[in-house]
Amino acid sequence: MSLSRKFRFAFGIAGFVVLAFPSALLSQGSAPVRRSRSLITEKIDDARLATLAGNTHPLANAQNDRGAVPDSLAMEHMMLQLQRPAEQEQAARQFIDRLHDPKSANFHHWLTAAQFGEAYGPSQQDIATITSWLESRGFTVHGVSASGMVIDFSGTSGQVRQAFHTEIHYLQANGRQHIANMSDPRIPAALAPAVAGVVSMHDFAPHPMQKRRANYTVTSGNSTNQAVVPADLATIYNLNPLFAAGTTGKGQTVAVIEDSDLYSASDWTTFRTTFGLSGYTSGSLTTVHPAPASGTNNCAAPGVPRGASAGDDGEAILDAEWASAAAPDASILVAACASTSATFGGFIAMGNLVNSAQPPAIISISYGQCEVDNGASANAAFQSLYQQAVAEGVSVFVSAGDEGAASCDAGATSATHGIGVNGWASTPYNVAVGGTDFGDVYQGSTGTYWNSTNTSTYGSAISYIPEIAWNDSCAGVLLSSYFGYNTTYGTAGFCGSTVASRNGLLVVGAGSGGPSGCATGTPSIGSVVSGSCQGYDKPAWQSGVAGIPGDGVRDIPDVSLFAGDGVWGHYYVTCWSDVKNGGAPCTGDPGGWAGLGGTSFSSPIMAGIQALVNQAVGGPQGNPNYVYYQLAAQQYASGSTACNSSNGNAAGCGCMFYNVTLGDIDVNCGGAQDCYGAAVVAGGARGGRGSQNGNGALSTASQSYSPAYGTATGWNFATGLGTINALNLVQNWPVAQ
Repeated sequence: MSLSRKFRFAFGIAGFVVLAFPSALLSQGSAPVRRSRSLITEKIDDARLATLAGNTHPLANAQNDRGAVPDSLAMEHMMLQLQRPAEQEQAARQFIDRLHDPKSANFHHWLTAAQFGEAYGPSQQDIATITSWLESRGFTVHGVSASGMVIDFSGTSGQVRQAFHTEIHYLQANGRQHIANMSDPRIPAALAPAVAGVVSMHDFAPHPMQKRRANYTVTSGNSTNQAVVPADLATIYNLNPLFAAGTTGKGQTVAVIEDSDLYSASDWTTFRTTFGLSGYTSGSLTTVHPAPASGTNNCAAPGVPRGASAGDDGEAILDAEWASAAAPDASILVAACASTSATFGGFIAMGNLVNSAQPPAIISISYGQCEVDNGASANAAFQSLYQQAVAEGVSVFVSAGDEGAASCDAGATSATHGIGVNGWASTPYNVAVGGTDFGDVYQGSTGTYWNSTNTSTYGSAISYIPEIAWNDSCAGVLLSSYFGYNTTYGTAGFCGSTVASRNGLLVVGAGSGGPSGCATGTPSIGSVVSGSCQGYDKPAWQSGVAGIPGDGVRDIPDVSLFAGDGVWGHYYVTCWSDVKNGGAPCTGDPGGWAGLGGTSFSSPIMAGIQALVNQAVGGPQGNPNYVYYQLAAQQYASGSTACNSSNGNAAGCGCMFYNVTLGDIDVNCGGAQDCYGAAVVAGGARGGRGSQNGNGALSTASQSYSPAYGTATGWNFATGLGTINALNLVQNWPVAQ
């Protein structure tokens, strides 16, 4: 949509059921019945304790401490993450591989939640022992997930202190009051082999992956902005032929995971009516507060949160609207639960869905937090829940992040904690969706790709448009060169210039990617990959494409889609009428509606495209990465440059993926962690050392300029396999014989 004016701004983890172990698995799946051996083999001795390492938030420190909370403070719906024997974990991983292997007799023989728990859950004896121990310490046990991997329990801070030997304190951090445990919990050593940790004992929530439209764009003053609407999406990523053929997501359900209700469901209707989607009459919107199958209901209706979560209703509506833009005949399910004093509502919502009798086949999550800050127990919970989802045939899409490779510095003006990735997106069982921007302004070819007027549904894109890595930071080489700088870092580089600071380009804002670094272990430096940190092992399916590092760990993202927020003149339009929290009235020309970007859009759109795949091939697909990397290996094996995104409308007509080879996701930095070229600025001295001023460039080597990270031929940390041609992806998707 061409505009001549700017916008003004532009799980706890569980559905809980009482465990019931049938004597044999149902015929839907053919996994063998495996009863796990018990890991608790000793008598419980409260005098002999073991520490559950990696269970303390980095902001729970002396500097932020404001004293102990009252012993009577309610700690509601804490989630105790269990762990299965090592051989059982290996068996579960191998079975999931077979579920995705067309040559296997188990191919697409998805399990139910109960079957997965029967085959791969902890032993009944261990669950009973741990449950009994919690109850003996005064806690209320609400239920056990169908997988057997999570126990939902509540109590008071006094009971937490006595049973887990850690105190809950008030904290003042980032301008807000929080509560959190001040040390890693400790439990009887006899129980430790079966317990991964408490998912959280604090109220620090993950953040949504969205960016308000930038106040400044490089096109300001000499060009119009091109805002992206559903018609543009369908043109650019070649959805229109699918829609014309009836592949519209009909009969499919896409669930978006939230901690907020919608501000107004009529926003979704206005969005679809304005942008020409209302003619797809099978499309629907439903908000659910998914309760567990049995036990105490842990999913309260969140309403529209205020305080720390204010504005999360904007995340909920954009997820619902843009999933619908990609799959206009699909049923969109807004699954939302209120957060408790100890557990994020999105955890609860997703856990209840995955552990239900009929989970949705596609789930999208647009929240995140870096692996280090999640802690080992929360990371274990994400991996376990996503693993179970995939075994049930569910495809899980997660926003890779909006902070470049510095996910521990979300919202900052410079990176100070080094390289770290979003722990919600880095497991081997989800698709991590990164972000791109359009490169027409950089190439000087805007007139080639955008009409000067809009259609009746406000579309103006003419064809596929060349893409670059999405990057709002002065450390990005394309922005730096556009403004005439040869160097990004230091006082003489672009990040040291008044041009960068005046225009808000000293910012940790870019599509995210990088290696998993702290899925397990405990950092020795807060919010920094350090100490005993280790990343997830590289999954077998992440192979076969040039550029994939031989680093032995899971690397993200997998794929990317447009996520720009206006720096290059392009951003998404959404109808979000909650004016008090950042929205805009959805009246008149949509040029006055809310304008945003970020990988919050990439994930639900990719989930919507998966709905088209599922409709076309006739059923759930589990983890799409098995197919993505297989198809990409076939495409990139030819060595052809026909699918280079920079070709734009001259790209090969058979491309399934567009290889993004321009730009990077490097962000400006300061300090000593993975930062090169940060020059001390005179007048900013503190203790005689001066300030770094955030004018360095995030680098894989602190002693040389090695940007983290650039685009390249094949797979790369900036955009993964690249972006997609939806028609070709659907048509080449393998179908079971």
